[in-house]
Amino acid sequence: MSNSNYPEPMDLSTLRTYSLADRPSKVFADDLGKPIGAGATVSQWLDALPKQLAANSLRRVRDELVRARLEGRQVVAAIGGHVIKVGCAPYLNSWLNQGVLTAVAMNGAAAIHDFELAYRGRTSEDVGAVLLNGNFGMARETADAMALASSRGSVAGFGQALGEHLEKLDKAGQLANPEASLVLSAYRAGAACTIHVAIGTDVVHMHPQVSGSNLGEASMVDFRRLCTVVSKLAHGVWFNIGSAVIMPEVFLKAVSVARNMGHDLSGLVAINFDKESKYRTATNVLSRPAAVGLEMTGHHEILLPLLHAAVAEGLASARRNDGTDAPLAQRQAA
Repeated sequence: MSNSNYPEPMDLSTLRTYSLADRPSKVFADDLGKPIGAGATVSQWLDALPKQLAANSLRRVRDELVRARLEGRQVVAAIGGHVIKVGCAPYLNSWLNQGVLTAVAMNGAAAIHDFELAYRGRTSEDVGAVLLNGNFGMARETADAMALASSRGSVAGFGQALGEHLEKLDKAGQLANPEASLVLSAYRAGAACTIHVAIGTDVVHMHPQVSGSNLGEASMVDFRRLCTVVSKLAHGVWFNIGSAVIMPEVFLKAVSVARNMGHDLSGLVAINFDKESKYRTATNVLSRPAAVGLEMTGHHEILLPLLHAAVAEGLASARRNDGTDAPLAQRQAA
């Protein structure tokens, strides 16, 4: 039975069309990925990726880090604890030693994992296995180290005081893996390392020897020190890695302080690497403060090693092209 309320099918015989050659398009044959054979360099692999979406972002991140290094700009890595836990500190340490990174900022969890890996070569306890018996977070050496560093941080700042403590432990032969520590690498490189604590979020806050007033004062010194670092970020890079809340909020306030006091932040490039996109990183890191915002979503333990290799080849190519690794400002003055 037919239904008279149904409309008749439209006659499309007069539909206007145009040539595919005249149509605006977003993907071209030159954009396609190019399979490469065995023995290719990282740079060749990266350039062979499709010229689309995340592949373009990864190449742009590489280029911005290489540019900043060659121009002598500030590059700050702001990290959460997960970055240390999944084994990525060696890549950041390498960048500190090469001058690619000029400063490091981290939350309290990152500092804790960093200390434990340097001190005993292990971190990240099995929470589920020990929570019910009340043993979660009760490692005394970790709490002792944070208590000592924060007590000295009211003048030096938390990051510098922890770096000094790790240096003393290493000289006394008490560090199992000093090369694993990002805090110690920053201290030895003379790069600012700041630690930003949210009271009650870290396991050491449960220990009686850890003073809230010391943690607060040491973190405040580091925040003000970070304001100085951020004030020099014109045409530099803020690289947020694995912090969805604390470091984006700290960054936003430091940007506000720098601009309030008249510092130029033009040309600031903000990068976010994390397993998923979040509101604060999208707005407080990539959008509001920055001239350019770049985001990569994926696992740190894959993305950072790839990026490290890509930057290494980018810098090597720059050295081959002009015969020097000096910052651009020095080369221009020469």
